[in-house]
Amino acid sequence: MKNKKNKGEAGLNTIIGKGSIIEGTIQVEGEIRIEGTIKGKISSTETLTVGNGGVLEADLDTKVAVIGGNVTGNVVATEKIELQSKAVVEGEITTKNLIVEEGAIFQGKCNMKDTPQLPGE
Repeated sequence: MKNKKNKGEAGLNTIIGKGSIIEGTIQVEGEIRIEGTIKGKISSTETLTVGNGGVLEADLDTKVAVIGGNVTGNVVATEKIELQSKAVVEGEITTKNLIVEEGAIFQGKCNMKDTPQLPGE
């Protein structure tokens, strides 16, 4: 039996592995998982996951952000931001829903008043 995705459901289609170093702007249709180092700006139409090994000096724009690594920059997620237990985030976060696991470190400003819009919505 073939596994079919619904039209418009992109799924995880981009992985930036441990040891990768990227500078610049990354735009992804669908989900992205980051285990490497990025400096710049990252946009995703679905879920943006920063694994425990991820180190970002970047601004993030996405639907859902799941952060387990280090992020220095502004994070905008239209639906949810989840800071996992090993996350270290410095900057401004804007989202509708925020989950912070015990052990996560957040230093900055949190805005949950307005629902942000991704570019193109």
